[in-house]
Amino acid sequence: MLIGSEVKSMRDGKMSLDEAYIRVKDNELWLIGSDIAHYKNAGMWNHDPRRPRKLLVHAREYDKFAGRAHERGLTLIPLRVYFNSRGIAKCVMGLVKGKKLHDKREALKKRDSDRGLQRAMRRG
Repeated sequence: MLIGSEVKSMRDGKMSLDEAYIRVKDNELWLIGSDIAHYKNAGMWNHDPRRPRKLLVHAREYDKFAGRAHERGLTLIPLRVYFNSRGIAKCVMGLVKGKKLHDKREALKKRDSDRGLQRAMRRG
């Protein structure tokens, strides 16, 4: 459920889903952590950029996504947000499994080694 200044800001392309995720609360889906920048022409009726937003879904979609996320320990994340042909904002969701501790360590090691290589290349 979006308010007017959020929709106008999204149409300008000022939405970030970098750290966003979806939580189930009271049999409803909530988008948390998404950032919709202030709309410059909204004045005093502007919105809070990081507020939780309720996602409107059909009951069968809720059962499909929330049930799987709860039973298997998966996390729901927003993949992208777009406007359909009728001008309604839609959110594409995905179920993902988090990284294990050893996977995180490998990713950190790879990132550090890549940075070292880049530094060496720049130095000469």
